[in-house]
Amino acid sequence: MSTGGGAASPALEPDADAPAGEGLALAQFAAGCFWSVELVYQRLPGVARTEVGYSQGHRHAPTYRDVCGGGTGHAEVVRVHYDPEACPYAVLLDVFWAKHNPTTLNRQGNDVGTQYRSGIYYYTAEQEKLARESLAEKQKEWKDTIVTEILPAKRFYPAEGYHQQYLEKGGQSAKKGCSDPIRCYG
Repeated sequence: MSTGGGAASPALEPDADAPAGEGLALAQFAAGCFWSVELVYQRLPGVARTEVGYSQGHRHAPTYRDVCGGGTGHAEVVRVHYDPEACPYAVLLDVFWAKHNPTTLNRQGNDVGTQYRSGIYYYTAEQEKLARESLAEKQKEWKDTIVTEILPAKRFYPAEGYHQQYLEKGGQSAKKGCSDPIRCYG
């Protein structure tokens, strides 16, 4: 797909946004519909902020409709702003693996499409190393092959406002440490 003028799309550039505060780091995860993935990270002590959006695609400034229509290459992702001292990256990875089935290609439950793929998108060499090590360890627990992609974090496009903290806005608790079951609905 051409982006016009022969120039590469800005969507293919690394995510250069800064974390939401001093001492914070960024992480991106794709594990199916971003609503429930976001809520599980909102509840995690040491996570200062979460955002849902689109990454890893080639279209600049995609909309939800664009992404769901296919062809943009984007995944639904959660970008996590976290304090590595209070919540090490390894903890974020543990939550990621526990939240979804990493052996289903482009699918989580009833959600089907490339935007629902499993992915860990790293910002640093250390995040990449820990992600690859965790995948190798998790593969020992699964009979089927894990299909999670591990790639550098590309530009993050925030989803429309109504998607942000969607399940919390719908009445589910985002309180730190909450273990109430997460219910997905649209």
